[in-house]
Amino acid sequence: MITTLAVENYRSLSELVVPLDRLNVITGANGTGKSSLYRALRLLGDAARGGAVAALAREGGLRSTLWAGTERPAQGAGRSGPVSLRLGFAGDEFGYAVDFGHPVPSDSLFDLDPEIKVECTWAGPVLRPSAMLSERSGPFVRTRTASGDWHRSVNELRPYDSMLSEMADPQLAPDLLRLREHIRSWRFYDHVRTDADAPARAAQIGTRTPVLSHDGSDLAAALRTISEIGDAKALESAVEAAFPGSRLEIAAQGGRFEVHLHQPGMMRPLGAAELSDGTLRYLLWTAALLTPRPPALMVLNEPESSLHPELLPALAELILTAAQDTQVVVVTHAGDLAEELERGSGRHRLDVNSTELVKDEYGRTEVAGREGPLDQPSWHWPKR
Repeated sequence: MITTLAVENYRSLSELVVPLDRLNVITGANGTGKSSLYRALRLLGDAARGGAVAALAREGGLRSTLWAGTERPAQGAGRSGPVSLRLGFAGDEFGYAVDFGHPVPSDSLFDLDPEIKVECTWAGPVLRPSAMLSERSGPFVRTRTASGDWHRSVNELRPYDSMLSEMADPQLAPDLLRLREHIRSWRFYDHVRTDADAPARAAQIGTRTPVLSHDGSDLAAALRTISEIGDAKALESAVEAAFPGSRLEIAAQGGRFEVHLHQPGMMRPLGAAELSDGTLRYLLWTAALLTPRPPALMVLNEPESSLHPELLPALAELILTAAQDTQVVVVTHAGDLAEELERGSGRHRLDVNSTELVKDEYGRTEVAGREGPLDQPSWHWPKR
């Protein structure tokens, strides 16, 4: 489980260290950095798939994503050191940090591409020299082998490739391999489409689907998979809690699956194409949160969007159920959803770790109520 998330120089997150627990709720007013925190977690997930540099490029590169303020606002100082965007996390078993910067100037047309300058992994919640498991400086990597010795890579890493995706050898880097697979299990759900042309509204070829896709196209198959090999009772309860007296059916014709919802007083069930945006979105969250294959971490960005306030208690119950088997981070601007999670947490024997983000007078994102560095988890960045 991740216990600490650290971000430096990413959008409004100039220097932010956030403690995490089993169930986490990130709140704050519009523009306080909630979406940036969500994106930072996604970038960490992309690193394990070799896609962090490309993801930064899609956001406009370092020029667009770097913190645009000063390093020492009280003194009005600008950036004194090299360009550096740093992301990291630590947990009970492992920690990981990555430092992005600009490449050495050359004649390449890709001179503005971000480059990985430093990466490292360590055992335990705090980076210490004695806990180091792997270290990348520039193109070279050294890893602790299964026998406990250090191995230095022979081949140079390309500046846009992460050691997580390139160096996971079971003999030479067993801990790196475990960490990579751990991160690759993370799941992110953000504004799945429910418009008239959304993939979830169309009948799709059905196959066993323990994990809902990010576009929701396999919704019917995912719900049917929960019924057959997952928690069918929880699925029935989720539908009943949101739509009393209703019943979910997955219709199959010619190998294509479609969601049908039977509702009281209706002569026929409504197909996915006929459901309201809120009803369809709730069913998408149901399929995602009741997954028969729980990830190590699930991050939900504004799950309350398009939902009627009356559905928030049912959504909170789904999130609390999911948190029994996986670590959950909920980024939300809905105070009512946060309250529902607090209200139901005792029933599930869970503590809700609530973090409110605010901005200081210089535009930097901070944790509300934090008076200084001693109020945050211990964190150390690797040096270049």
